[in-house]
Amino acid sequence: MNISIIIPCLNESIHIRETLQCLQAMRQRGHEIIVVDGGSLDNTLDIANPLCDELIQCNPGRALQMNTGAGIARNELLWFLHADTQLPSDMDFYLLKTLQQSQKVWGRFDIQLSGRQPSLRLVENLINIRSRLSGIATGDQGIFVKTDPFKQAGGFAEIPLMEDIELSKRLKKRHGRPLCLPQKLLTSSRRWETRGVVRTILLMWKLRLYYALGADPSLLARQYQ
Repeated sequence: MNISIIIPCLNESIHIRETLQCLQAMRQRGHEIIVVDGGSLDNTLDIANPLCDELIQCNPGRALQMNTGAGIARNELLWFLHADTQLPSDMDFYLLKTLQQSQKVWGRFDIQLSGRQPSLRLVENLINIRSRLSGIATGDQGIFVKTDPFKQAGGFAEIPLMEDIELSKRLKKRHGRPLCLPQKLLTSSRRWETRGVVRTILLMWKLRLYYALGADPSLLARQYQ
């Protein structure tokens, strides 16, 4: 089984090179890298072009960008990564072996945040534990799903926020709980460092609660921004 690695991005010139360089060994093993840009104004495109197999542009919106990438993917497994995520170059071996043994069709990884603040260790552990208990995956956990089940589920709902949670709920309902891999993806902690750890945690809890109660994702996205 080969993997189509899909990376949505927008003005990610600071992080995209390092992310794509982590994936070059996988690319040499036959997996494809699809970068979907939402209209970057920096030099993201110039950096990404030689380091991926497909570089396409569409209107901005993470869900739309990921669906666009999935629409041209050639392989049996889709793996959605953020543009600021780093991982070991042999992670594909572990992913494919464990997925085959599990008989699951979708899953995610644990994460580690890049910052050194002790409070960030608590944050990442809470994210990983919450995901295991709820069976819900978030985008920074590197969601992977076989292509046919993804298409049968209708792909990501093209909403401005919570598209990862919404897809997780549909996949969980159709195919059961995700495969939760303990190997960690290193993701940028810039969101927590910029806004403050406690403030960001409280904001995300509030947004998730409002979404669960039926709030409009467009309104939630404005609060998030």
